[in-house]
Amino acid sequence: MSIRHSLLALLQDQPRYGYQLRVEFENRTGATWPLNIGQVYTTLDRLERDGLVSNDGGDGEGHVVYSITTAGKAEVEGWFAAPVERANPPRNELAIKLALAVTLPGVDVQAIIQAQRVASIRALQDYTKSRRDTAATQRAADTAWLLVLDSLIFQTEAEVRWLDLCEARMVQQAQAASLGATGQAGTRKSSNGVTPEEAHPLSAEKRR
Repeated sequence: MSIRHSLLALLQDQPRYGYQLRVEFENRTGATWPLNIGQVYTTLDRLERDGLVSNDGGDGEGHVVYSITTAGKAEVEGWFAAPVERANPPRNELAIKLALAVTLPGVDVQAIIQAQRVASIRALQDYTKSRRDTAATQRAADTAWLLVLDSLIFQTEAEVRWLDLCEARMVQQAQAASLGATGQAGTRKSSNGVTPEEAHPLSAEKRR
């Protein structure tokens, strides 16, 4: 998530101080990605250093107000115009957890998948209910939140489908391992494909 560009976009709307930026960001995204106020001010310091925002001084109530510069506006316009890069995909904790789990002995991968599926389905139900409730009384200001909810719903649906695929792979792997073990422990055949029992049939006495 680009906090840098998000703050610039909000400052393009009007000058604001740090806490206002934090509140506006969380209001417009449904508080899906909470911002730490320290993170907001650290980012503002960097934006000022880079000449993208200017410090307009205090507002008389102890708040330092920031406004966007011409260079900052150009930065925001470029951000909106460019597609989001996929060259460096964001870290996915669940994918990392499962990738490590399947490579380590003694880890119950099936249990991890099942626990995550339950949590993901519960989240999907919550997102769907929130979207339904918001749409039922939709105001113009809710459009941004509905877009975020749609994104969360699609992402969570994809996660559940991916978990189903992971489970299917684990089952296939377990079946293949079981068949391999059976083949190794099963009947031995000679080079001509005949088992020792077929080459030397047991007597009737030994069969009893």
